[in-house]
Amino acid sequence: MKKNKGFTLLELLVVIVILALLAAIVVPKLTGRVDEAKIETTKIQLKELKRALEMYKLDNGTYPTTEQGLKALVEKPTSPPEPKKWRKYLDSIPKDGWGNDFVYISPAEDKPYELKSKGPDGELGTEDDISVWDIQ
Repeated sequence: MKKNKGFTLLELLVVIVILALLAAIVVPKLTGRVDEAKIETTKIQLKELKRALEMYKLDNGTYPTTEQGLKALVEKPTSPPEPKKWRKYLDSIPKDGWGNDFVYISPAEDKPYELKSKGPDGELGTEDDISVWDIQ
């Protein structure tokens, strides 16, 4: 007589329950870290864009207009006001941590420009937006 050397259904269920419990503990911690990393990445990118915008203004006397957008940091604008001493300030325009374009408006209401990420929900004007003026 040949004896089967497999797992019983009960043993398999016990292993599945243990794996599910481990996943329930580990996954939320990893997910939280991913969200934190995306926020920090976005803040770093905002700071870098702000630095590039400041360099643009030092060279040309003004910030790019809303129409020229952040693209003015990688390609010389052809729409007025055309920059006098333009140079390439960035190799490419980054996206935020969620893969969305940054929002750039110049001039803004009470600031020389507004630069922000729409945040995790991808919608402008919600409480999870990240503005360059709110980070340190």
